[in-house]
Amino acid sequence: MTSSVKITVAGAGFAALTGIKELRKQLPDAELTLVAPKAEFIYLPSLIWVPFGMRSGDDLRFDIQPLLKRLNVSFVQGSVTGISDDGRVLKTDNGEVENDALLIATGGRFIKKLPGIENAITICEGIDAAESMGEKINAMSQGTIALGFGGNPKEPSAMRGGPMFEILFGLDSWLRKQGKRDKIKLVFFNPAPQPGKRLGEKAVKGLLAEMKKRGIDTHLGHKIKSFENNLVKTEGGEIAADLILFMPGMTGPAWVQGSPLPLSEGGFIKADRMAQVAGIERVYVAGDAGSYPGPDWMPKQAHMADLQAKAAVNNIKLNLAGKDASEQFKVELICIVDTLDKGILVYRDESRGVVLPAMTPMHWAKSIFEKVYLRGLK
Repeated sequence: MTSSVKITVAGAGFAALTGIKELRKQLPDAELTLVAPKAEFIYLPSLIWVPFGMRSGDDLRFDIQPLLKRLNVSFVQGSVTGISDDGRVLKTDNGEVENDALLIATGGRFIKKLPGIENAITICEGIDAAESMGEKINAMSQGTIALGFGGNPKEPSAMRGGPMFEILFGLDSWLRKQGKRDKIKLVFFNPAPQPGKRLGEKAVKGLLAEMKKRGIDTHLGHKIKSFENNLVKTEGGEIAADLILFMPGMTGPAWVQGSPLPLSEGGFIKADRMAQVAGIERVYVAGDAGSYPGPDWMPKQAHMADLQAKAAVNNIKLNLAGKDASEQFKVELICIVDTLDKGILVYRDESRGVVLPAMTPMHWAKSIFEKVYLRGLK
């Protein structure tokens, strides 16, 4: 490769950072540019610990400028607004960026269509949401907390339920340590009769058994109609709550609407198993912005985004050498459902599924992985 090859990565999350690291490793002479609203990375998996004082926002917020400098990656501060010239130009609110290959990793967004959803906190929206949740639970001495998650009816895989199970069990553990659990009722609600089914049958049984053991009430199998101040309305009745925590289903980023990119029914950028955007040369997508063929349990999680980004980079390298994309990403779910002091390991690929009971070493494994990952950004 010569230095004239220009590759652009859009985003600053897991898929984007994996993308630039792999690109620099495999194409040492390429001109790399990263485009994002901020040169900042948020370690989202550990947001679940912020409300309980086990992490602060500053622990999870990282300036990626040193990493970009170390990798010799140019940075353009701006929000993506579209593409043109068959993908060879990325349009932003801070000008246009030309490329010979493009990796889109701008993430997805939550579907905020349910009436009154502003009455619920969505922790995965970021540090501010996690801190707000912490303030509210600290202020509670009694009452009811209702927790749940929804999906995208047009895209079964577009949901993020794992963090809500972690918040649910974490709340139970934390309230017990605070001596408040007997005065604060926990209710888990979900429109599916078997929530978490994408994790596998064993996982569903294990999670529901854990809720029963902890005395957590459930309200399952009823479509969510709306939220009001201190009320969750479903087709199967109402849940009175002093605090509502809810993770909506996901859809693609807003900027793809009206663009020439092919979209799935669920609103994501349509790609193949090589992470290649359908019908557009040398344009790839990794992470939550994309819709990919495969099992309906394919997770929207950091590990999956990393696998997609690595495959995309290998295929970009093939394309620039005049070859067709051929590397398919592996579909794999690895999840430690943390309970603040223990962790339930859930693993699934296309041939098997494994669920291990709650164990203290799994909690520490999740924490150690965080430290190792963040150390790699310095």
